[in-house]
Amino acid sequence: MVTETTTTLLIKPAIAFGLIIGLYELFLIHADENFRGSHWFGHGLQSVILAILAVFITMNTGYFLDITGLSGMGIPFISNYYLVNLAVALIFAIKVYSVSAVVKGAGGRGMHEKWYHVLIVAILVYASPIIYQYIQAFLPPIITG
Repeated sequence: MVTETTTTLLIKPAIAFGLIIGLYELFLIHADENFRGSHWFGHGLQSVILAILAVFITMNTGYFLDITGLSGMGIPFISNYYLVNLAVALIFAIKVYSVSAVVKGAGGRGMHEKWYHVLIVAILVYASPIIYQYIQAFLPPIITG
């Protein structure tokens, strides 16, 4: 069970979940934004990498809080497992939405990904440790090991 305190670093599950969320985001970008040619893939690739990084952080927050000693310090924001994960998910959402606003579309103006798509992927990033604890037994050893 993934809890606030863990003793091991979750690398393979974080990469797998991040890749799934990142690919989902890639296809949402393609659906939401009117790109000419294959530019959507180059734009979306950074979202895949960012999703893997965000999920890696959220799935290993407890581990890093423990090894740095921050979990027992009682600092309101930095030592709280849930608030750190919420901050990571919000930063991820802002980054995804901001990047979609900067990219120029077929009309020559900045586009925006739909808010509910951004919120879905941010919630998935936040909930990855929770989802993992429930489906861990059903995953192949290549992911859980």
